[in-house]
Parts: sequence; structure tokens; C-alpha cells
Amino acid sequence: MSDLKSEVFAALVQVIDPELRRPITELGMVGDISGETSSFEVTIKLTVSHCPQADYLEQEVTKALTTSFTQSNVLVKMSVMSQEELAELKLKLRNGKEPKSNPFIAGTATKVFLIGSGKGGVGKSSITVNVAVELAKQGFEVGVIDADIFGFSIPGQLGTSDRPTRLDDMILPPVANGVKVISIGMFLPGNEPVAWRGPMLHKAVEQFLTEVYWGNLDFLLIDMPPGTGDVAISVGQLLPTAKTIVVTTPQQAAATVAERSGTAGLKTGQEIFGVIENMSYLIQPDGTKLELFGSGGGEAVVHSLSERTGTTIELLAKIPLSISLREGSDNGKPVVLNYPEDAASSEIKKLAKLLIESKLPTSARTLKVTLT
Repeated sequence: MSDLKSEVFAALVQVIDPELRRPITELGMVGDISGETSSFEVTIKLTVSHCPQADYLEQEVTKALTTSFTQSNVLVKMSVMSQEELAELKLKLRNGKEPKSNPFIAGTATKVFLIGSGKGGVGKSSITVNVAVELAKQGFEVGVIDADIFGFSIPGQLGTSDRPTRLDDMILPPVANGVKVISIGMFLPGNEPVAWRGPMLHKAVEQFLTEVYWGNLDFLLIDMPPGTGDVAISVGQLLPTAKTIVVTTPQQAAATVAERSGTAGLKTGQEIFGVIENMSYLIQPDGTKLELFGSGGGEAVVHSLSERTGTTIELLAKIPLSISLREGSDNGKPVVLNYPEDAASSEIKKLAKLLIESKLPTSARTLKVTLT
């Protein structure tokens, strides 16, 4: 490699592809380099012609080169990879694995958590988003799957309207606030409803796992649909090393339904990691806690699941009612980023710490699904 090419590569190693999260110099995206140090041209090869990050990459490459070559006349030319180059890139991304293989089965180093509830409206999606963003903020590689096919809300709460990029049979998920995310809502026009039955639901979840390029994740969080239906069974079968987190609210009616969610996970082989009580209380101006929805729901779920499993299930967090949390979910601005000192943010940070300290997944288990 000539001195000029070496210097250009050294300058461009800092340019990270926002979808693949790796330097463009490692991805074969730096093409021809022609000219001399005083005046040269660099070709950047996009993965696809319709790459949504084309303008961003051109700007970042130009900035990196003009910063390193302050006395040079630099021209950046955008091109597209050939089919052979794209095939080579996909092979590299798969690390030699077969296409459409599930990377989260036995032997995975990714901690997978299913965040579910017995009923809707308890805030599991808001918790999923904020925990994911907090983990990413601490430097971890994090992915989120919006498995709530009928009630998808994760993209909006993460503040992204980006669409995935398709590389033939591989899907590159958008990245929002440092989190890779995929949702059925990214493939639908507007607020189109989904009216699918079991086999299509299973296929969608399977595609999210096997066709999406997740890279080397530290954490994968699954925002589960409420209840114990088709998606819960499919996810349980496809993610045998996952751990379940049950979200409830303080009132007894919600706690009773939440118990079913945790028990359903047991039937598909998932270990229960713990319980979260959301909307636990409202902090008053004088510092006292007003329990608007009663109390004891989280403890009731913990007690019931502990009895069912014969193990000690922990109450992981009691997250208070928070206007900042609600507004952040509505506006796509996670509370842990925009109001880190909020009481809800503090509890979510503690929850993230528990996930970080959790053990790596054990070997996959043979699933014995009992349908009644």
C-alpha cells in the first residue's frame, strides 16, 4: 500500500458506518484512491444505491479527510459495491455462518431478556426502550426487537422513523440513540394495522432473529406483546436461553394477570429473571409517596412466581410515575438521556445495573411446550 493510501485509511478508520457499527475501512467501503498528497480523489462504495446513510457517510468521510489533509485538495466520490463485493461483505458480517441462521441459540454470548406483561398499558415498552438506551449509553452493544406485532410502539419511543436497509437476504436495522431496533411498524405505511394469524406471526419473529444483521450484541431486549399468545410461544421456541422479566403495576388485578405471563415463559423453558413494578407511586412536592394505584402488586407477583418455580424471584425495581418518562415516550426522547436525574431514570439505571451483573446465558434447553 502506498504512503497516500496508508494515510487515507488511517484518516478513515474513524468513520463508522451507522448501520453496521464498524469502520468503513473494515467493510471494504473504501475504493480507489488516486492522485497525490496535494490533490487526490477517494471513492466510497455504498452497500446499496438507495443507502439512507449516503449523505451522512459522504459528510463524515469529507470531514475526516479535510481534517487530516489540511493542505490538500480532496474530492470524495460516492459509488456502489458490485455484487461480488456485496457478497464478500455479507460473508464477513455473518462470520462464516449460514444465511438466515439464528445467532441467539446455544453458545451465544448475548444476554437476551423478554420483557412482558399479562396486560397492556403497564409500561413495558417504555421500560424496554429506556433500559436499552441506558445500556447503550454505558457502552454496550444493544438490540431491541419490537415483538408486539399488533401494538408496536418501540420506533416512536426511540425517536426514529428510519426504515431498515435490505442487502438481498440480510436486513440492516436502524440505529436510534445507540440501539439497533427492528419493528413490523418499519415495514408498514403510516399507522397501518396488522391483522395476522399464528403462522405469519411466527414467521415475522423468526425473520427478526435470522435475517436482521445484529452483529455482536451484548444485550438483546424483546418487547413482548401482552398476554400468552402465539408470539410468546414462538419467541420461547426461538430463544431458548432467554430470561423473562415480568412487568406489573401495583393494583392486584394487574398482578394476577401478570403472574400468567411469567408462568407462560416457564412452559417454553425461559428462566424468570425478576419482576418490575411500574407506576408504583407519585412523589409529592414534600417528598412523600402517593400510591395512586394501591400497593403490593409487585410483591404479590414475586411471591406467586417464587412458589411456582421453587426459586427466589426478585423484585427488580419499583419505578415511580413520572411526567418526564411519559413525555419522553410520547416524543421519542428517552427519559434516561434527557432527564437523567428524574426519579424514574434512577430506578431504570439500577435495573440496567442488574442486567449488566446477570450471568451469561446457559446452554440451550430442549423445550417441552404444553398447550392447554
